[in-house]
Amino acid sequence: MLPSNSRSAIDAAITGRASGPATEQPSTAGDTGIYDAARRELNTVRDLVRFAVSQFVEQKLFFGHGSSNAYDEAVYLVLHSLHLPLDHLEPFLDARLTGAERDAVLGIIERRVRERIPAAYLTQQAWLGDYKFYVDKRVIVPRSFIAELLREDLAPWVENPRGVGRVLDLCTGSGCLAILAALSFPHATVDAVDASYDALEVAKKNIRDYGLDDRINLVASDMYESLGAKHYDIIISNPPYVSAESMGKLPEEYRREPEMALASGEDGLDHVRALIANATKHLYATGLLVVEVGFNREGVERAFPNLPLVWAETSVGDEVVFIVDRETLVAAQ
Repeated sequence: MLPSNSRSAIDAAITGRASGPATEQPSTAGDTGIYDAARRELNTVRDLVRFAVSQFVEQKLFFGHGSSNAYDEAVYLVLHSLHLPLDHLEPFLDARLTGAERDAVLGIIERRVRERIPAAYLTQQAWLGDYKFYVDKRVIVPRSFIAELLREDLAPWVENPRGVGRVLDLCTGSGCLAILAALSFPHATVDAVDASYDALEVAKKNIRDYGLDDRINLVASDMYESLGAKHYDIIISNPPYVSAESMGKLPEEYRREPEMALASGEDGLDHVRALIANATKHLYATGLLVVEVGFNREGVERAFPNLPLVWAETSVGDEVVFIVDRETLVAAQ
């Protein structure tokens, strides 16, 4: 299956830390003739994987919505199109395809190249670890390092996962973190909040797919605005955090995602400020705030010099997710 990637791939895109050019555009949108030739001359899974890699590299695609390079993305799209297990390429490499199968694979490869549509939108699925979620253009493609922390039940900050009663997921998007939180904290009720009604429709589908309708409540709200006096043990958020300057440098693939799910003011911290400013009103006395900010630890610490934040260790280091308890937030006010 596809590896889990963070929205921090956006940061990589604009600083040169990920595959593909951040602003350079391909010289052409691909040659129609080469796809006609492929339909006539390519026969096996191996042929189509090789062809896809060549096209992705030649046309300078950008990767960061589930895979980080041309080969992994080619394998994923070919196996998905053929309804094959995503973690079993080798047994099928020399399998010959029917004409209809070849057309299906080449069709999705061509759309990926010509339209710069993220692979997740083409397949309408995205993965966070072992968990699959439905996605379409109404939501950002799920990618979050908070998912890594939830796999460990937010240890060591949460000592008793079964004792967590209420969780808030702000900027829920597809609902993926709300679902993972419900699975990590089996006795918790989760409020999944988003300002986008379209996003909440996608979240509703994912929540139903996981059979969690009775534990996850969908709330249309701009941040905390419609939550009244509700309080929570844990607030998690992977909010928009792309600066105005960075928005102008995004690769085409990221421009296919909802702008409101990415942009957060001049310095990319508008949503983080709102999260911190109002968290104490909605956290229980021992509550935790968990926020993902991309590779922007320096910017956050500069914006909040008097707030001692704990930076969680993730697979990419300790600069993308901070954790702070209510007591610390109150003391810093």
